[in-house]
Amino acid sequence: MRIQWTLFAALVFALLTAIFAIVNVEPVQVNLLFGTFNVPLILLILGCTLLGALIVGSYGVYAQYRIRRKVKELEAKVAQLEAASENEYAFPEPTDVHLLEIEDVLADKRNSKDSKPE
Repeated sequence: MRIQWTLFAALVFALLTAIFAIVNVEPVQVNLLFGTFNVPLILLILGCTLLGALIVGSYGVYAQYRIRRKVKELEAKVAQLEAASENEYAFPEPTDVHLLEIEDVLADKRNSKDSKPE
């Protein structure tokens, strides 16, 4: 659902930019470091919008690449740890019976400490 809203917002932004560009068709003078030239404002607006979209899109691709690489590293580490844990003894989870036995042993030790003369 999030992707649909993002696509909808992008389409609305593109439509508003296109309408804004169509309204502004007068030629304007653009000053660059190496010279000046006249260009219709519609081309300047659409060109700058396209350049911004390319910059944001390339950053998104780069961020996605970094995340995928990190996921692969972590999956390899998990596989390595799982392989190492297969060689070690795994302690079973204590059951209620085991816990009761442990509590009885601890209670007996406390009672034996309390009953010793000092």
